[in-house]
Amino acid sequence: MSNTVIIRPARAADLPPLQDLAELDCAAPLTGAVLVAVVDGRPWAALALDDGRVIADPFRPSAAAVELLRLRVAQVRAPGGRAARAGLARWSARRVRA
Repeated sequence: MSNTVIIRPARAADLPPLQDLAELDCAAPLTGAVLVAVVDGRPWAALALDDGRVIADPFRPSAAAVELLRLRVAQVRAPGGRAARAGLARWSARRVRA
């Protein structure tokens, strides 16, 4: 079975599910700009852009989702891409605070 993973910036509506995800992972909630990996409408993992901290659902096979989040951050931060820098600026401008 194959699941579609959507990597996107976290939105204000993601705050409660991300707090739940942090609890499942026995971690403090992420702060600042956050990317989230969504599978079947549920967040499986999230990464804070400011400090690189990750939270993930320990009851799901979320390691691949975490790797996709890290890959996306590397793509956005890669030198030479104006579009990539603009995308990061947009994500950084929208902050999800716990």
